[in-house]
Amino acid sequence: MKFGKLQDITGVDFRLPADPAENQAILAKAVEQTEFLNVYIGCTGWSMPEWVGRVYPTGTRTKGFLTAYGKQFNTIELNTTHYRIPGLEMIQRWYEQTPADFRFCPKIPQSISHSRNLGLGGEQIPLFCEAVQGLEEKLGCCFMQLPPYFGPDRLKQLETFLQAFPTHIPLAIELRHEAWFKDATTRLGLFEVLENTNSATVLTDVAGRRDVLHMRLTNAIGMTRFVGNDLHPTDYERVDEWVLRLQHWREQGLREMYFFTHEPDNLKAPDLADYLARQLKGKEGIQTRGPVFFASDQGEQMSLF
Repeated sequence: MKFGKLQDITGVDFRLPADPAENQAILAKAVEQTEFLNVYIGCTGWSMPEWVGRVYPTGTRTKGFLTAYGKQFNTIELNTTHYRIPGLEMIQRWYEQTPADFRFCPKIPQSISHSRNLGLGGEQIPLFCEAVQGLEEKLGCCFMQLPPYFGPDRLKQLETFLQAFPTHIPLAIELRHEAWFKDATTRLGLFEVLENTNSATVLTDVAGRRDVLHMRLTNAIGMTRFVGNDLHPTDYERVDEWVLRLQHWREQGLREMYFFTHEPDNLKAPDLADYLARQLKGKEGIQTRGPVFFASDQGEQMSLF
């Protein structure tokens, strides 16, 4: 992910911002209170031949990549849907090739998110929703990444879109225009709209745009897009801090967190996902699973411990 990437991260304050005061009240009134926080950890694609022999078993062929991916991770940032709406046969194949606890997080098509009217009144929204519903219980949280030029002057249009979007399909919103985060009044208006439509927020943790890491929750679902820096030591320090925040949110009532790791070319994204899963393992009230890598010289899976 190029958004917010820096060549030189010297001097970047990677500390997580404090929780906004509204978070506790939002989580306290969540409709579904559960005993556990389910943390779904994954990467941004499964078509990675470079992972064969370490993340995927030696000899894994392209057609087996999704099955191998699903055995290692329990979610996917599904960017494929950003470029085209998949057919029902493809949706069915995805469903059949993944385990019961797997969750897909489809990205809203750019024909909707980047259009003048956000697809309102057209056929794209119904077509997309019909397709992803085929994932049944494996549908996690969809997310819409709005373009950098989508500013606060279009808040009313966003509200109309969210009111029209099917309420039974979970949705998170990622905003990039700097003006959304510059003053309290604008932020308040945005988050009120998201709360009132039961829409989640995307928290983007990236070096060059710390403003988009606003830490504001608007319902009991969280989505984090974590952009690392080639496994720099600060990547691990940042994950450690996320673990503490997730424990805190779990105590307050967060129900689900979808956490996606990004690294350059995604080659090392599984390593960061693995680290997060291991740090969360055994934490009270948190359920998750992460990868078990293969020893490249033996073709056998290595133990986590």
